[in-house]
Amino acid sequence: MKSPFDPSTALRYAALAKMLVRYGRSDLVSGAGFDEFLVEDERPTGDTSAADSLADDLEAMGPTYVKLGQLLSTRVDLLPPAYTEALTRLQDKVEPFPYEQVQQVFEDELGVSIRHAFASFEQTPMAAASLGQVHRAVLPSGKEVVVKVQRPGVREVVRDDMEALGRIAAFADEHTDVGRRYGFGQLLTQFRRSLAGELDYQREAANLVRLGELTADYPRLVVPQPVRDYTSSRVLTMDLIPGRKVTDIGALGLLDVEGEPLVRELFAAYLRMILVDGFLHADPHPGNVLLTPDGRLGLIDLGMVATVPPRVQDKIVKLLLAIGEADGEEVATVLASMGEPLEGYDAVQFRDDVAALVSRAVSLGEQVQAGAVLMELSRLSGVHGLRPPPEMTMVAKALLNLDQVTKHLDPNFAPAAAIRENVADIMGSGLAVSASGLMAAAIDAKEFTANFPSRANAIMENLAEGSFSLRVDALDEARFLHVLQRLANRLTMGIVMAALVVGAALMMQVPTSNRILGYPAIAMVFFLLAAVGGAALVASIVRSDSRIARQAAADRDPKP
Repeated sequence: MKSPFDPSTALRYAALAKMLVRYGRSDLVSGAGFDEFLVEDERPTGDTSAADSLADDLEAMGPTYVKLGQLLSTRVDLLPPAYTEALTRLQDKVEPFPYEQVQQVFEDELGVSIRHAFASFEQTPMAAASLGQVHRAVLPSGKEVVVKVQRPGVREVVRDDMEALGRIAAFADEHTDVGRRYGFGQLLTQFRRSLAGELDYQREAANLVRLGELTADYPRLVVPQPVRDYTSSRVLTMDLIPGRKVTDIGALGLLDVEGEPLVRELFAAYLRMILVDGFLHADPHPGNVLLTPDGRLGLIDLGMVATVPPRVQDKIVKLLLAIGEADGEEVATVLASMGEPLEGYDAVQFRDDVAALVSRAVSLGEQVQAGAVLMELSRLSGVHGLRPPPEMTMVAKALLNLDQVTKHLDPNFAPAAAIRENVADIMGSGLAVSASGLMAAAIDAKEFTANFPSRANAIMENLAEGSFSLRVDALDEARFLHVLQRLANRLTMGIVMAALVVGAALMMQVPTSNRILGYPAIAMVFFLLAAVGGAALVASIVRSDSRIARQAAADRDPKP
């Protein structure tokens, strides 16, 4: 880990600080509480051009920030629509690195030279990005492949960037209202996990295999498979999928394409992957979907993949069903159960706004787009102080990108009708139990059956003998009694000292020859005892409260 005073680290902090100052006064964080970072206080201008400027600045700052911008484009609950739209268009187009470096990385990773590994290898890359670039090649067997080679030194750059971002996020979470509200540390953890997956080409190869298995029942979909012997953590060799990007095909070209069956298979496959298998191709934008010469759809670029846990799958199914039934109340209830309420969450206003949104969406009829509705619901959640799970926004963005592909191929495609057609299959698959699940249930049933007679007999014997007891650990009884005892002791001591003071005051009127400083001696002794006891009680209270405060602080921030 580099020191914060390292020159390269200091430059990263300077670049981040410049961005915070520049965009902290814009509508990006209007009212969010970022004033701690600003050098002056200005009213937000609301200039929409600031969104495009942010995207440009992130591109200039390097691969980590490009990927961060792409992730933030899915968080409509955090950023205004103008910014998420600008970040959606964010591209990491950079100059390709020299072929000599490609050779070096390939040989270091696989231990063989390119000229011996391939029958031919094109030195000019097909595409270049901030994390790597892709070259076309032919295996000795004659099979055409593409070779993805990671940019030299990019892992070290990303690691240093993540270190700087981590410190900024920790500071924001601890010292700013916006950090406490949105949890930048949690967002950065999600980003770190996603970026680590993109930098490990072995994971991407496994993702290709997994997606190929999940689409095996859909003959109109094709996924490139990795060439294992030519793949490592920094080199990925996979099948070449010939074809053109879907959005590059014009109206005349689409006349020769049977769009309707392609779209139905693609939509059904993605619904099943997300809502049954929990596998999310997080970036199915039109550039990652190719139309092949034989009329199939090729799915490429499996770097960004997320897992959708069963709890989120079930909630999204409920959301889609409630949206289809125009049940805004149910949609609001499901969203509230998914999200994390923040300070200022207004459940009543949230429910009303969700109901209005659902009504507007359903008025579109069969043309309502599930991705657009889920994105808008995520945005509403953020506005009303309800933090949705990050998986929901990623699912929404994936479906939104899918809507763009389906609309281009078949303008008459009705997403709502397709969801209804597939929901029975989705529900049935979700209720199915795997072989391992059945085996686990059988083992649990066997243990329950074997132990039930003896446990039931023990309970009946205790009931018959009158020794049955029920223990509820609702609170720590011993600590509670200890606190009550300390409270009673302090109260008793206070009453005794008050009695001493009152008694001493009364005895001041009793004539006596024994005097101290001209006052009756016995009264002065009582006053002295009351003063000493009061001082001792105050000291005990201060010491006890200080110890309790230190213990509470230690419980909140345990040291490793």
